Amino acid sequence: MREQRIGVIMNGVTGRMGLNQHLVRSILAIRKQGGVSVGDGTVLMPDPILVGRNESKLKAIADSHGLTRWTTNLDQALDSKDDQIYFDSGTTGMREENVLKAIDAKKHIYCEKPLATNTEGALQMARKASAAGVKQGVVQDKLFLPGIRKLRRLIDSGFFGKILSVRGEFGYWVFEGDWQPAQRPSWNYKKEEDGGIILDMFCHWRYVLDHTFASVKALSCTAATHIPERVDESGNRYACTADDSAYGSFQLEGDIFAQINSSWTTRVFRDELFSLLVDGTEGSAVAGLRDCRVQHRVNTPRPTWNPDIPNPFNFREHWQVVPDNTDFDNAFKVQWELFLRHVACDNPFPHTFVDGARGVQLAELGLKSWSERRWLDVPVIDDRMVLGR
Repeated sequence: MREQRIGVIMNGVTGRMGLNQHLVRSILAIRKQGGVSVGDGTVLMPDPILVGRNESKLKAIADSHGLTRWTTNLDQALDSKDDQIYFDSGTTGMREENVLKAIDAKKHIYCEKPLATNTEGALQMARKASAAGVKQGVVQDKLFLPGIRKLRRLIDSGFFGKILSVRGEFGYWVFEGDWQPAQRPSWNYKKEEDGGIILDMFCHWRYVLDHTFASVKALSCTAATHIPERVDESGNRYACTADDSAYGSFQLEGDIFAQINSSWTTRVFRDELFSLLVDGTEGSAVAGLRDCRVQHRVNTPRPTWNPDIPNPFNFREHWQVVPDNTDFDNAFKVQWELFLRHVACDNPFPHTFVDGARGVQLAELGLKSWSERRWLDVPVIDDRMVLGR
């Protein structure tokens, strides 16, 4: 086997997502497995250089994983000719500036969502990357989760007949930080630091709805800051200025109606932290992060409304588990492998900055709908319109 090195500048690995999902469970896991095979006797071997603002954290991460390349100087890293890819999982407010720098340095770009804090900024990034001829992609990890992949398999098989509706529940209780430490960073709850669950999660819901069911045509959203005060990582109380819960309704092409609740102020009474219930004329399914269960029309019970007697049905017994039928790797790692092949071999990679801009657009419209208390149409963002091809 011939090894082809690909240098990857990884900015933001001191954060939870950048460290756990992108560095450890993706790049280092790919290195551990011996690289990514491209089918001609060549394997692609990512070689990361860690970038961040905290020198001690970077050194500790590098030392604990046997890495020697790290720096607090992003400009210097971008100047290097030895690294082809720039990856960004830093703070949302800094992403646009850093990605534009990377484009100027002729790096191929792969980054987390949200792509930017507003739609126009995201579209400008897409245009500039296309004009510079650099390859670009945005993380859309939930499409690669086992539960969503099983759901897609059902749709492709025609299991549902005509899909009627989609109902999603996402979230969990994030502790306020006083009597138990919070599971999420304090900036998530500060509007001035680009926090808020709409900006965070509506980017996800856009690509899940668009790529799994049908394009989003209109939306209505209301949201709230249910917890007005929290305690930060240093033990200081602060006022919460960003939304911590959002309740969205979406009209999709094909007369499909979707509702998704997103909350950091809910206690979980379901099998997984995220679930989608899909109802169709021929059958229904409940998909989570990993599992998926179905009920076909021939297995559907016949309940009648009678609150005066005990419920005669155990409704869960009528649902069947969709088997794995394959090995499911880490969703982030799977997408990283696709992007590495895209850079090295020009294999197709559909999740571009234009897709990322669509996610930002839905978040921006969600905030506007909440503010104006009304339904809004979702304008089409077409690749040809944005990139001129």
